[in-house]
Amino acid sequence: MKDSSVNPHFPAGAAPVKLYRNPKSGHCHRVQLMMSLLGVPYEPVDMDMAGGAHKAPEYLKISPFGQVPAIDDNGTTLSDSNAILTYLVRKYPDGHDWLPETPEAAAEVQRWLSVAAGQIASGPATARLATLFGAPVDRDAARAKAHCLFAVIDPLLQTRPFLAGSEVTIADIAAYSYIAHAPEGGVSLEAYPAIHAWLDRIEALAGFVAMARSPIPSDI
Repeated sequence: MKDSSVNPHFPAGAAPVKLYRNPKSGHCHRVQLMMSLLGVPYEPVDMDMAGGAHKAPEYLKISPFGQVPAIDDNGTTLSDSNAILTYLVRKYPDGHDWLPETPEAAAEVQRWLSVAAGQIASGPATARLATLFGAPVDRDAARAKAHCLFAVIDPLLQTRPFLAGSEVTIADIAAYSYIAHAPEGGVSLEAYPAIHAWLDRIEALAGFVAMARSPIPSDI
């Protein structure tokens, strides 16, 4: 549980936010990372996915689709990682504009949240799922999608420091985990220097917390 530099909007005496997670999931890590950056106290609850804990009736009351991550913020329950990011930055502002309100800036952030749920999920996340967990998906197609995605992102990051512009937003938090861990799915980042620099900028943020590394396959 994060217990230093507590967010000023977190109620005194309130229980930490429960984070139901798989510690190897990038979706779960993005929520953990956001809470750590915001200074929101949290308690990780590691789910026995193989044992079906995510399908238990009590958990389905929290996450109706039986997915992780989900949170229980002192009675407020929510699932879907990108929805949780939005909730956290609105509920616990820290003085930084994680989710801009102008139409143009808000739309740009939303576009990248869609990329996180789309091309990132079907590219580097799926390649990692196949490589680490043996998921029955087309690993080569997922790797190819990842490289197509990175070929778009890298030139963009040569023109601005963060995905949605000059300041870090929840767009970067939503995208970080699976891009940082793409090599675990057999997707090399060697050809993408601007992505490397962007990862370094995220990892330099105060409150950054890493996701545990997994082995990199030999056929990368």
